[in-house]
Amino acid sequence: MSGYALMAGRLLLRGMLAGIIAAALAFVFARIFGEPQVNLAIAFESALDAASGEPPEPELVSRGVQSSLGLLTAAVMYGAAYGGLFSLVFSLAYGRIGRFSPRMLSMLLAGAGFLAVVLVPDLKYPANPPAVGQPETIGLRTTAYFEMIVFSLCALTLAVLSGRVLAVRLGNWGATLCGGAVFVVLVALLQWALPDINEVPDNFPAVVLWRFREAAIGMQLVLWGSLGLVFGMMAERVLWHERGAARRYG
Repeated sequence: MSGYALMAGRLLLRGMLAGIIAAALAFVFARIFGEPQVNLAIAFESALDAASGEPPEPELVSRGVQSSLGLLTAAVMYGAAYGGLFSLVFSLAYGRIGRFSPRMLSMLLAGAGFLAVVLVPDLKYPANPPAVGQPETIGLRTTAYFEMIVFSLCALTLAVLSGRVLAVRLGNWGATLCGGAVFVVLVALLQWALPDINEVPDNFPAVVLWRFREAAIGMQLVLWGSLGLVFGMMAERVLWHERGAARRYG
């Protein structure tokens, strides 16, 4: 196995571990700030069903399991997957997009990931609690949301590539501004092209909706911020070890 492949494998394992740690922290945040809003939304939905005479739907999984073990399991799987992908992107980017330290590059990639995967899609299709959304539009909403993620990542890639091309003529600062402008224009076009979906009931509590969306963004911010910070420390140790081994045996 080549040295690069071995290093990438070590980074992959540490990326998954960092993702699990970040997911555990995000779980704690969600339990404290998100679950109370979910409970209020469920109570609102139950009140509507009772007022219309509809019997309550049977719970296949209890609410207690959903908000504890179920949420933790989903968060850990999500974090491990994103941590693995994050480490692969880091391995490709390290030494190729600038002379950044491992910690700085990790935080920059985490910020870019949060921007493209979370913030931009949520500006168009923000997270909704229970009782918001119609069952017949689940397919449309899911497709539109994932399209927004893919297009946002493509827009970010084009912005970075254009910035690198323009850096020779405009310098790093000017190229960064131009790359940012490219990203903003492309995102604005995407926001305009994709359909709007507004299914919030008129009588749904605005405070609950707002705080739920705050908690959803906050959970992602904790996840990506922790991932960038923890993985950066782990990656620095791996790369420091590799450099030391190269000096001894190279």
